[in-house]
Parts: sequence; structure tokens; C-alpha cells
Amino acid sequence: MVKKKTTNPKASPTKKSGRKAHSHYPLTTLFKKNTRLAWWIGGIGVVVLYIWAFYFFFVGPTGFRWRALYGDAKYPQGYEIHGIDISHYQGDIDWNKLRHSIIEGCPLRFVIIKSTEGSTRVDEKFEENFYQAREHGFIRGAYHFWSNKSKAREQAYFFLKYAKLEKGDLPPVLDIEHYPQDVKLEDFQRDVLTWLHIVEDKFHVKPIIYTYFKFKEKYLSAPVFDDYPYWIAHYYVDKVEYKGEWKFWQHTDAGRLPGIRGYVDFDIYNGSYYDLKMLTIGSEDDVW
Repeated sequence: MVKKKTTNPKASPTKKSGRKAHSHYPLTTLFKKNTRLAWWIGGIGVVVLYIWAFYFFFVGPTGFRWRALYGDAKYPQGYEIHGIDISHYQGDIDWNKLRHSIIEGCPLRFVIIKSTEGSTRVDEKFEENFYQAREHGFIRGAYHFWSNKSKAREQAYFFLKYAKLEKGDLPPVLDIEHYPQDVKLEDFQRDVLTWLHIVEDKFHVKPIIYTYFKFKEKYLSAPVFDDYPYWIAHYYVDKVEYKGEWKFWQHTDAGRLPGIRGYVDFDIYNGSYYDLKMLTIGSEDDVW
């Protein structure tokens, strides 16, 4: 009888046949490294794609912003009353240069200035910008940026504390762009109306509602909001797609003017200069 060889389970596999036995550890490590490498390369690819898309659609010669400035996306035609809206993002403004600005052959007529946000933030340039706008002959206005994190009543009184609108100023503006996902639509609309009513009681004029047209159609379509002047934001298009009535149109965020470094929002008023003056606070007491 031939005696079979037995393997000692305690023997080291590295000494079998005088060679190191193959181990799965290096293979697993290699797999993990390749996976990390693949994720790393994929991440770079996503970043590159994002940069390319941003350049293509907004910066490059075929992009919306480039075309708005230099290409085939023209300024809205048929409007003569031009204005801008500003905040601290425009930095220090040279108002002496700005006062002589011309847009599409027409003088700059009005400037709407960010005043407050929520119930705690005042735009750091508001006081200076608000003063300089009137000093340099512009019809001025002030807007409040709505926050879903603050109560409507608190936001309204916070705006009134800092936005000291006077006779000849545009009606107060509520800039509202975000809908709170955890609030019912009717409750959201009630909160917006609370702000509007408080501010209207103070200045005795209907505040202006600023938002983009899809937001208006989806969240502020109740008939009660049609009583308020509407300022629509709709960029890089030849005409407004919104079918309802509107007073102002913010048609680009890529405007350039002397006295302002960088971009600034361009707006138009849907009417004559006389109509714009008649919209201002206290206009019913005067004949312009």
C-alpha cells in the first residue's frame, strides 16, 4: 500500500515548493485602487463638462450672455424708458459717469436699489446708493428680497424701518423668487399678501411684485395678485412670454454701463416717461 501524502494544515503556504503562494490581497488592493482612479477620473470629467457647458451657454461666443452683449440677442425693441437695478454686488459706483448713460439711444431714467433681505439683513450699499440715485437725477426705488426663513410681518416692518421712500420714488418692491417646499400654497400666498398689505398701508400705493414669469404663473396666479404692478424677470429673449399685464421687464443680467464695474441688470418700463412718473409715490398730488 502506498501511503498518501498528508498536508499539515498548520504549515505555512509560503514555504510550499519553495515559492510564495499567490494571495488575493494584492488583487483586491489593485481593484480598489482602480476603482478610486475611475472615480477620480470621472469626477474630473464631470467638472470639465460643467465648465464647458457654463462657457458654452453663458460666456462663449454662442452663449446667452455673450449674445446678449455682442451677438444676435438684441435689446427689447419699442421701449424708450430704461433703468437698472443694483445692490452691493455692483460695488462702488461712479454716479457722475452713470448719470450720462445711454441705452439703445435713450437716457437711463430709473434705478431700483436693494434695501433689505429677510428680517435681519440690510444691503451694505443701500443708504449710499439710495441717496446718490436721487442726487443724480434718477427716479429711484427700493426692493426687499423675500426670505422663506423669516415671518412675513417681521420682514415687512424690517423693510419699512430702512426703506424711507419719499414722494417721487417708485412704489416699494417685493422680490420673491423661492417657494418653501414645506408650506401649503394658500399659506404661502397669505404670507406674501401680509407683506404687501402692511407696506401698502404705509405708503398708500400698491407695491410692485418682482419675480420670474414661471414663478408668477405657478405660485402667484391667484386673481388677488393681479391688482399689483408686476416686474418680470425674463432674460435673453426678444419678447416677454408672460401673457398677463406687466410694468417692468428685467431683460438681461449682463448689462454694461460707464460708472459700474462688471455686469448690471437692465430693465425697461412698459409705458411712457409720463406714465412712469405717475406711478411714483404722491404723483396724484402733482401735474407733471
